[in-house]
Amino acid sequence: MPLEKVTARPARLSLTQLLDPEVLGNPYPLFKRMRTEDPVQWDPFLHSWVVTRYSDVLTVLREFSADRTPTPEHLSRMGLESLAPIAKVMVRQMLFLDPPAHTRIRQLAASAFTPARVEILRGHIRSIAKGLVDKVLSRGGMDVIADLAEPLPYIVTAEMLGVPIADAPQLKTWSQDFAEMLGNFQHNPERAPRVLRSVEEMSQYFRSAIAQIRKYPREGLIHSFLTAEVDGDRYTEEEVIANTIITMVGGQETTTNLIGNGVLTLLRNPEEFARLVGDLTLIPSAVEEMLRYEPPSQHTARLAPRDLDFREKRIQKRQAVIAVMAAANRDPERFPEPDRFDITRKDNRHLSFGWAAHFCFGAALARIEGQVAFEQIVTKLPNLILEADPIVWRTNLGLRGLVSLAVRFGNTRSTDRQIAVSN
Repeated sequence: MPLEKVTARPARLSLTQLLDPEVLGNPYPLFKRMRTEDPVQWDPFLHSWVVTRYSDVLTVLREFSADRTPTPEHLSRMGLESLAPIAKVMVRQMLFLDPPAHTRIRQLAASAFTPARVEILRGHIRSIAKGLVDKVLSRGGMDVIADLAEPLPYIVTAEMLGVPIADAPQLKTWSQDFAEMLGNFQHNPERAPRVLRSVEEMSQYFRSAIAQIRKYPREGLIHSFLTAEVDGDRYTEEEVIANTIITMVGGQETTTNLIGNGVLTLLRNPEEFARLVGDLTLIPSAVEEMLRYEPPSQHTARLAPRDLDFREKRIQKRQAVIAVMAAANRDPERFPEPDRFDITRKDNRHLSFGWAAHFCFGAALARIEGQVAFEQIVTKLPNLILEADPIVWRTNLGLRGLVSLAVRFGNTRSTDRQIAVSN
């Protein structure tokens, strides 16, 4: 039975309680209980261990195996042959590999996607964000997700990949479909056909793009992947396709959620919003606090590398372990007053981009896009007011983001904004 069909609340603490819209709307009390009452727990509903304390999550991210994608052969044994095309892509993606395969893929990607190279793009990203915000100024309101948080990263991503910007909305649709597998707990038969179709369409799209770029070379990440070389080693075409897909998905979903979650958090914390409006130098720090406080990626899975004892619990080799970064980011043993949103927070070593070998290599780009977006928001829309529409979170349980976020703006006093948000 797919988890989406579960309606009864489990008798014990479980991440499946996120299927309750009220819990999904504010999962942090659940995470606090899990972190306090049973920080390393076996979840029988998910057939996985769940860890929630900062130090334990860090250990899992650093030491446990990321090689958790079933092979096509494994799927066939389970009677899930139809999902084999998805597995063929995922088993080549750096997100699901351990050394030495991960090291090889990562080195090639790093040579094509450096923070310094991304920083050069800041001015161009700023012009894109400026254009998006300028377009809505005369309307007196906007949907933060549809008008800014989605188009900014999908335009940037299309340009970085070296594909036509006109294709960007389609790339976003594919990304959201693929993200269903990255953010939810288990296979859902009802959604599988759409995800499968999207993976096949993406693969064909990027195969055609590769052929075009080989024939008519042009700058972009696909070209960089095709030409990246470390000690004579290069990507195969299938590896280029697989890692272009995961780069595209990660780059769009993370940034969209960062911007949307960040705007909502500022509106719910008007004093911090006012501080940011008054001091633009706080934008980088504010973005880090948004990542900690409402992380776009809430949890990830690993496999135990061997039989081991973990906080007096016996975990067997290859058992699944879910590391809840969103819970770790609010661990009071690591962050003073963790439930307080503080844009000047010091020593903010959150885990929202992962850690160590699997630290998100697109983090630099996501940070720049977030910083640029909030530059535009606080300078041009300092009197943002949340509309009365209900806040609806996407049903993706691991990639936390809003379906929409309606706001209005104008010459409203900041005190009016505080009243609107508090209501």
